[in-house]
Amino acid sequence: MATEVKVPSLGESITSGILASWHVNDGDYVAKDQLLYELETDKITSEGLAETAGTVSLKVAEGDEVEIGAIVAEIDESAKKPAGGDEKKEDAPAEKKDAESAKAEEKPAKEEPAQEAASTKSKGLPPSPAVQRIAEETGIDPATIEGTGKDGRVTKGDMLKAAEKPAPAKSSAPVAAPAASAEDDGRVTRKKMSPLRKKIAQRLVAATQEAALLTTFNEVDMSRVMGLRKKHQESFVAQHGIKLGFMSFFVKAVVHALQAVPQINSQIDGDTLIQNHYYDVGVAVGTDKGLVVPVVRDCDKKSFAQIEQDIADYAKAARNGKLTIDDLQGGVFTISNGGIYGSMLSTPILNMPQSGILGLHNIQQRAVVVDGEVVARPMMYLAMSYDHRVVDGKEAVTFLVKIKEAIEDPDRLLFGI
Repeated sequence: MATEVKVPSLGESITSGILASWHVNDGDYVAKDQLLYELETDKITSEGLAETAGTVSLKVAEGDEVEIGAIVAEIDESAKKPAGGDEKKEDAPAEKKDAESAKAEEKPAKEEPAQEAASTKSKGLPPSPAVQRIAEETGIDPATIEGTGKDGRVTKGDMLKAAEKPAPAKSSAPVAAPAASAEDDGRVTRKKMSPLRKKIAQRLVAATQEAALLTTFNEVDMSRVMGLRKKHQESFVAQHGIKLGFMSFFVKAVVHALQAVPQINSQIDGDTLIQNHYYDVGVAVGTDKGLVVPVVRDCDKKSFAQIEQDIADYAKAARNGKLTIDDLQGGVFTISNGGIYGSMLSTPILNMPQSGILGLHNIQQRAVVVDGEVVARPMMYLAMSYDHRVVDGKEAVTFLVKIKEAIEDPDRLLFGI
């Protein structure tokens, strides 16, 4: 009896994904709950586990795009776990391969025309999705490759091997070939966008086309927050097992400002304006595959330590590709910290359908006037982008001033003023 391995549903908005990698080989014996594959979608990277033990038969290749519900493998439950360990299992195919190789070398010359005919016949077979993808990335025509697959079909391995070979010398005949492109001489590399990067691109373009974007700026003196962190950091770590960062202060300041200016905590749905009465704040996290925004829930009810722990857990999960679709949905406002990369000032783009996003930037010692005297203070520029269809300028400016006041005088967060 064979159990089908299907791509599970990952959320209403996800219809397909790329099978990024197999963690098993065709014909391997797998245990129940063993990791089989990684699936990359436009939102998250998920893992597929074996529902039962048995011998696995792979149905799709790495790099193939698969629909939700598609069968990617089968597990033969009737197969018994090999009794000799993996070493014995690996030796047999190697010996068999050597024997077949020797036998092939001994074939008489009269069989060669038959092989050539089979190879010619295989040219009419459509290439697999994996072969097509490599062909698009490398520019190699599968029809020019001698296939080693069944009936001479070109495999992914054939394409990769061909890609490693140096390009043939160009003809010196005048006007016989077009001029070399930038791709031909190695000056550029063409690579297909990942599902996540494509989704990010679509959402950013949609935000600029659908919303009436406007950005307001302010600056904040970080002296008090930096002083509190330095004063209480050691005790905070000893008590909670995590460092006190700047982000928990800004999350709390955002909640404080949302409560003071509730219009920011609303969004448009068609011709309806939805007013939110909860405070789930998204915190942008950079990964190798792109920017993701996991959501810290109920920030009005959580302590600084709980917020810091949530952010740390999300950041780790994001970089390991372990975020779930639920981790990314439902936020009412977003904070993006470009300062960790050295950004001095920017205009962040909305995370639709939210109506506001706060951009944090690099902290720099700058000369400012305090009580009539010029002094050096650690200053940060703040940028707040908002949807002008929902939020008026007065509300946006008031909101940003509330954040500035809360950061420069953190006692306000304690008393809610």
